[in-house]
Amino acid sequence: MNSVVNQTVAVVDYGMGNLRSVAQAVIHATTDTHVNAVITQDPQVVRNAHRVVLPGQGAMADCMRELRESGLLESVLEAAATKPLFGVCVGMQMLLDHSAEGHTAAGTPGLGLIAGEVLKFDCAGQTAPDGSRFKVPQMGWNRVHQSRPHPVWGSVADGEWFYFVHSFYARPLDAGHSVGETEYGARFTSAVARDNIFATQFHPEKSADQGLALYRNFLHWEP
Repeated sequence: MNSVVNQTVAVVDYGMGNLRSVAQAVIHATTDTHVNAVITQDPQVVRNAHRVVLPGQGAMADCMRELRESGLLESVLEAAATKPLFGVCVGMQMLLDHSAEGHTAAGTPGLGLIAGEVLKFDCAGQTAPDGSRFKVPQMGWNRVHQSRPHPVWGSVADGEWFYFVHSFYARPLDAGHSVGETEYGARFTSAVARDNIFATQFHPEKSADQGLALYRNFLHWEP
């Protein structure tokens, strides 16, 4: 508990993402801690925070554009280099080098913090074990297999259920950066980590107690 005394966790508000739900979950996770959670559009608040949460929802190109135009890009990059950062959904995809999603055939460059690419699900003609066809986007609950141990998993059970809404998925270049995997037509990376960065494709804020547990573990993580 002493590690988080008088600390601040900043939820970055750059105009994209399921901000209200993420912020409420992070605030709830700070209960019984000495962490102050703030939602901010101020780059200096991000710089001063001890921990940062980067949400994202919608189209990758729009998220990248809004992050640049908000003036928050540099402060997020500084945070990713120096302090614990938690990326959520498109906030995870943005961490990679490039996404196939975009307004042109060239796709969208990412932040380049984790080597790899973001690809669209190709589930054409595939059927689930119950005989139904896989649909894109994947919407709903799915299991996450902890492919590598990480402090943010904490006591969360391997194979626990989390909530997903996405059409694209991350493929890190280094398999060592994939710390969670999920089956949807094929096995894909659903959580990544490197140094002081941890990020999930699924939405912890929509994933009941196990999602809150991840945010709590993040608050105590000392990379």
